[in-house]
Amino acid sequence: MQNQTFPLILSFGVCDPVGALGVQADVAAFAALGCHGLSAISGMMVADSARVEHVYELDSDWMAEQARALLEDMPIAAFKVGAVGSALHLAAIAEIVSDYPDAPLILDPFMSALPDAGLGDEEMLSALRSILAPQATVLMLSQPELGRMAELWRDGDGHGDDVLLEDVAELTSSGLQYVLVTGARDPDGACSNRLFDADGEVARVDWQHLPGPFVGAGNTYSAAFTALMALGMDAASALAVAQEYTNGALEHAQRFGMGKFIPNKFFRP
Repeated sequence: MQNQTFPLILSFGVCDPVGALGVQADVAAFAALGCHGLSAISGMMVADSARVEHVYELDSDWMAEQARALLEDMPIAAFKVGAVGSALHLAAIAEIVSDYPDAPLILDPFMSALPDAGLGDEEMLSALRSILAPQATVLMLSQPELGRMAELWRDGDGHGDDVLLEDVAELTSSGLQYVLVTGARDPDGACSNRLFDADGEVARVDWQHLPGPFVGAGNTYSAAFTALMALGMDAASALAVAQEYTNGALEHAQRFGMGKFIPNKFFRP
């Protein structure tokens, strides 16, 4: 017998019975990359491989009790925060992670599979902006989600990199270290993930869109990114390695039922 020798990652998020999303998907990706996943559940999903029908929230105090019990017992190398049910959950997480400023905190709070993807709740967006994002190492989101998070009022219509950089600067000015903008698409169909800090673009990785349809592709990427940072990789290097891993998981995806393809997190190259 031996003491723990690989990084432990605590994931806050919802419980998916399919295992394509939320903490189950995180735990699988963590394991595939040499980490062990711990979980603090914020809600229970009713879902199959085609759709999410409902999410039942757990009390934020219950979620916090799960996390505190784990943190009092074992060292945590990184935190991942996925989709949670309410601003109360975000406030509880912010209080917990504030005691561990040296552990990377990766936020991937918007889950497109959910009915409103978290973008319709102003209270939640405000909590993300004001109390959780300032503590984060990396906030991962799409460009439309970035615009909603930055909450800038503009004269006329803004387009292109100038707007993106302005939105990024609005978030990094509060203390957030990196903004990772995912899934930007060019006219040829190529996609890119772009990492920014307060000084501008740090790194970029381009990738080719696969037809799918998939459920859990974004979750796979953010979980891989978190695992790589828990292993000591810097954010710029993790950007490319996580994308390579995600591409492999999608290329080897499987259809379990009548719905979408599930990324294969334990594929062998």
